[in-house]
Amino acid sequence: MTLKIYYSFLFSFLLLFLPLDFLAQSKFASEVPPLKIEADGLPSKPSLSVQKSHSVYDYAKLLSPEERRMLEQKLSKYYDSTSTQIVIATINKVNDDINLYGTEWAHKWGIGQKGKDNGLLILVSKDDHKISIRTGYGVEDRLTDALSKRVISRDMIPYFRQGQFYQGLNKAVDDIIKILNGAYKNDLKPDDDKVPVWLIILFIFILFMLLSRRSGGHNSGGWRSGGGPIIFSSGGRSSWGGGSGSSWGGGGFSGGFGGGGFGGGGASGSW
Repeated sequence: MTLKIYYSFLFSFLLLFLPLDFLAQSKFASEVPPLKIEADGLPSKPSLSVQKSHSVYDYAKLLSPEERRMLEQKLSKYYDSTSTQIVIATINKVNDDINLYGTEWAHKWGIGQKGKDNGLLILVSKDDHKISIRTGYGVEDRLTDALSKRVISRDMIPYFRQGQFYQGLNKAVDDIIKILNGAYKNDLKPDDDKVPVWLIILFIFILFMLLSRRSGGHNSGGWRSGGGPIIFSSGGRSSWGGGSGSSWGGGGFSGGFGGGGFGGGGASGSW
């Protein structure tokens, strides 16, 4: 057998018997493009080809290539079965409120699907030691602000404090999927959400003091309420106010981001 025939035979053998899942992993193994911050202070939207092959944007390099690949496979599989997009992004530093920044980021990229509003962004700021989960309108009824906070405090922070970022993100994704599928509710402990007795007593004491002082004077003003939830429209970045509706991009990992409604739901925490 000549050397040329030998190599031809070896090449044909590899094509026939190389595991198909190994070939499929190639789309997860490629690196995402370097982070590019645009004039609006937000990362530039990935190209369509990158959107189709990536759901983890590890700009802060907290994960190994294998860890990122495993997370992307899990998120891609969940999208294929539900059409819900969960995107993970890490960044070195956020020079802004991380919740507002994450909301604007998700809006700009258009995470989720238009009409379904089923996008979700998990944002980690390495140097700030902050985490934020931002939810689209279509998932915030299931992944409520309280449950988002629970995922951050129970799943992510304990691991992050030990430098185990993959373990924290992986646990968070698992529980988020359970919540969205309605399989997490049996794990909840209702007593955990009760207001502490000492806080109630403190509130009553302060209220009593305020009422007792009012008898000797008058109120020259009133309480000033803050703004409502963040909402987006197709014509601008963001605005403060009440109401619902608006658009923020979205599509799918197989077809890219396409668009969905986003109202600033979610929670944040630090480690």
